[in-house]
Amino acid sequence: MSEKTSQPAMSEEDLDFEKKVSIKETMEVDPSKVLVVLRDFLAIQQRRAEAYSKLKRGFSDYMANGGDLAYQQLCGEITVEFSDCSKKVLEMEALFRSSDYCREDLAKLLRAVQDQEKQNLFLTVTIQKLKKAGRPSERLVSHENCKFTKPTEHECVHVQEITEASGTEEAEADAEYDNALNEAIRGVQDVVMTINEHLEEVRYEIAALEAE
Repeated sequence: MSEKTSQPAMSEEDLDFEKKVSIKETMEVDPSKVLVVLRDFLAIQQRRAEAYSKLKRGFSDYMANGGDLAYQQLCGEITVEFSDCSKKVLEMEALFRSSDYCREDLAKLLRAVQDQEKQNLFLTVTIQKLKKAGRPSERLVSHENCKFTKPTEHECVHVQEITEASGTEEAEADAEYDNALNEAIRGVQDVVMTINEHLEEVRYEIAALEAE
């Protein structure tokens, strides 16, 4: 004859806790609130895209026409813009993690974009620094420390005998430079592709919320 095991009766506190958990699980966040944040996020990404375009145009002008002061000023403006965009995205991420939204999935998505944007900026700056420096074999020589004997003649301290060893060194330096530049360019392309994939996820989420 089998014995029946009796389950302990649930206390009033247990029932109250279970009721609260059940309410929290079934509570739905107003889709319109999530939509507002996601649309604001896409607007921030548009600001970032415009800032990158402005930076690239400014760098092209600098390489073609010079003007250190104007380029440095532009870099300062772009830095402030990117900083403001990052701050706003972090605030959106915190919103999605809060109890008012409970959208950890969207918080992680915004964080993934933020991490990729950080890498994008780093690689973009790296490319500009490399292009500004130029290939080792093509860099201009400064004659600041040379001795001038006549207006048209001077003793150049840079003159050295070209040997097979020095030629090999220069070729290796050029190859290292080319590899670093190409790696940074490929890195930007990969990062931009990843960012675009994440943005497609955001747009898909917006479409799903709009359909509710």
